[in-house]
Amino acid sequence: MTRALTLAVSPDVPVGLHARVGCVLVADDGSTVAEGYHRGAGTPHAEADALQRAGSAARGTTAVVTLEPCNHTGRTGPCAVALVEAGVRRVVYAQADPNPVAAGGADTLRAAGIEVVGGLEEAAAREVNRIWMFAVAHQRPFVTWKFATTLDGRSAAADGSSRWISSTASRRDTHRLRARCDTMLVGTGTIAVDDPLLTVRDDDDQPLARQPLRVVMGERDLDPASRVLGDDAETLHLRTREPAVALAELFARGRHRVFLEGGPTLAAAFVRAGLVDEIVVYVAPLLLGSGLNAVADLGITTIADAFAPVVTDVTVLPGVDGEQPNVRLTLAPGKDR
Repeated sequence: MTRALTLAVSPDVPVGLHARVGCVLVADDGSTVAEGYHRGAGTPHAEADALQRAGSAARGTTAVVTLEPCNHTGRTGPCAVALVEAGVRRVVYAQADPNPVAAGGADTLRAAGIEVVGGLEEAAAREVNRIWMFAVAHQRPFVTWKFATTLDGRSAAADGSSRWISSTASRRDTHRLRARCDTMLVGTGTIAVDDPLLTVRDDDDQPLARQPLRVVMGERDLDPASRVLGDDAETLHLRTREPAVALAELFARGRHRVFLEGGPTLAAAFVRAGLVDEIVVYVAPLLLGSGLNAVADLGITTIADAFAPVVTDVTVLPGVDGEQPNVRLTLAPGKDR
């Protein structure tokens, strides 16, 4: 199962859009007959991939798979049926499929006389697909809100300048976090003021081959010359100011993980709506005393009502080329949100 979990998180697997699944076919003597994993939409599921590689050698093997074999026909056929037809003797899976559309594979296998064992390394499998499971359960994408701030909570100076509040190390780290998401989201105001590219780049500032969907949210028209409309990556303009409406549209498009990098107004809208699931803050050792707040008015008038997320990680990012260190805080919303 450890090997199957490793296959599930192979680097060429697209992030977020589908469950990440690995499969190993094992002979009676414990040797590996074949391996497989799901590479994204329209590609064979992990079990089908392994069965194809094994051919007739799959008969009599034990299939070790990180997610209960699916029981429905979508772009590919049901994996439970494929395992039965291949003559697999036993199936061991880590996690039951939480998607009601695809669940039931274990019952199909048992009905065909195949021995089925579930729950092996379930916690590890759930962690691999934590974001996907959230999206399936909540019928919306998981939202990570990222922002950079000075010690006094400013995201820009009084003259509007913000390059750069965060350090080189923080900006590089941001690109690594962007790469984990399938969608980057900003508002029309950010496009008008900052004109960002919204791409994922490596430490040498070169774009990665796989880019998240760039989403601009808001009713304002975009300047046709905006860099976000270039061919560096796909861009979608959602003409709404309502976070729930935007997330519903993105979920309908198969998007499961959103990286929210908008300005203070958009951030406040998501916080007020209770639609922020993770917060990543880069804190720079700077004081401005005035300027743009990192988040706009939340409608909170007393300390007792403060939005109080829970700190889950604190990481010091060392400075590069003489820069001061920055601190990255990762937080989860409190239970009352």
